Amino acid sequence: MSEMHPPLPPFTRETAVEKVRAAEDGWNTRNPKRLSLAYTIDSKWRNRAEIFEGRDRIVEFLTRKWERELDYRLIKELWAFTDNRIAVRFAYEYHDDSGNWFRAYGNENWEFDGNGLMLHRHASINDRPIKESQRKFHWDRNGPRPAHHPDLSDLGL
Repeated sequence: MSEMHPPLPPFTRETAVEKVRAAEDGWNTRNPKRLSLAYTIDSKWRNRAEIFEGRDRIVEFLTRKWERELDYRLIKELWAFTDNRIAVRFAYEYHDDSGNWFRAYGNENWEFDGNGLMLHRHASINDRPIKESQRKFHWDRNGPRPAHHPDLSDLGL
């Protein structure tokens, strides 16, 4: 039986928003193996300058990422959608092992198969150093962004 990862395409505005929030929640777990299950076994990624394919590579990539990007917190927001594609903008905050804080801004383009698994992920991301006092993402690091926490538009990002 094929893996299913609802909501499934074709997307409506409501289901696209639901898919984006599910992705945000998954990334905020910082659990590479669990998160990789939202992607097809042969999912193709472009993340910054890295291009790779497959769940094993996704797990390797995310493991490396979260070893460097400490106290990671992410917010994603729907930008546009079609039947099986979604575009999002996002921002995340993290610090390095020296205590330097950053906010990363980016855009992603996603394409899904009929089971709701992501076939393609193309991400463009820029990092900006910030002071710890400039952080805007404040919630328990071991959970999803609370429903009452402002989104990117509310934060002026």
